[in-house]
Amino acid sequence: MQLIHTAAALRTALAGETRTALVPTMGNLHAGHVSLVELAKRHGSPVVASIFVNPLQFGAGEDFERYPRTLAADCEKLAAAGCDMVFAPDVVEMYPVPQTFTVQVADSLANDLCGAFRPGHFNGVATVVLKLFNLAQPRVAVFGKKDFQQLLVIRELVRQFNLPIEVLAGDTLREADGLAMSSRNAYLGTAERQQAAALHGALADLAARLHAGAHDFDALATTAARRLEMAGWNVDYIALRDAASLRPVDAASRHAVALGAARLGKTRLIDNIEIALGNPL
Repeated sequence: MQLIHTAAALRTALAGETRTALVPTMGNLHAGHVSLVELAKRHGSPVVASIFVNPLQFGAGEDFERYPRTLAADCEKLAAAGCDMVFAPDVVEMYPVPQTFTVQVADSLANDLCGAFRPGHFNGVATVVLKLFNLAQPRVAVFGKKDFQQLLVIRELVRQFNLPIEVLAGDTLREADGLAMSSRNAYLGTAERQQAAALHGALADLAARLHAGAHDFDALATTAARRLEMAGWNVDYIALRDAASLRPVDAASRHAVALGAARLGKTRLIDNIEIALGNPL
């Protein structure tokens, strides 16, 4: 497996390749990331995983400085998974001049859900992903469903810029108790880790109530949020949206997603559950 640190070296390594599969990450990898590499291997070659903690997607007071940098361990995991190349640039390599040109995600998507609590986050995500796409020129790019809003942002980026890239979505991998695997789970203390699966539990209960015939989502969301708050969580949002657009579910919706973001101590966790709606709401 090649470890590459510069844009020039990446372009040289990929010269002439037409089936490249790209897996963008911020590192501190876990089994969920490995599953994305395995998915990429089934759809393209060579497989390139990028590792870059992108400052543009972190706001004031967020965890950019303390986000774990574990390159050596990450490379071991990627090599074992059959990854062909790791692109691990530093900030100066990715942003050699001030990034005054950025991708502006539509307000309806950028400022909703997680975007309402992380201003500018999705503009930063879209900008760095577009740069990675330009550098790697992939035929396929793989993202995880855990970051469901991010996935839709990337799909819309590809659609609106007419990029010849197929975006594949990898299923969320979970711990035995249901907690979605996340690099930020490492921030959880012992007592917090014991409570962390409650977010998934609240969303699963909401989904079960929908399947049982409940249609008053406002009441369901309030109940789910209250359940978490009573357990000591600080809830950013619980929401039910159309899975294709993230617009509110309406009479035409057949596929929904229940999403939640909440803080446990200093750790912000996100999760979602997709829901097939057999009948319109």
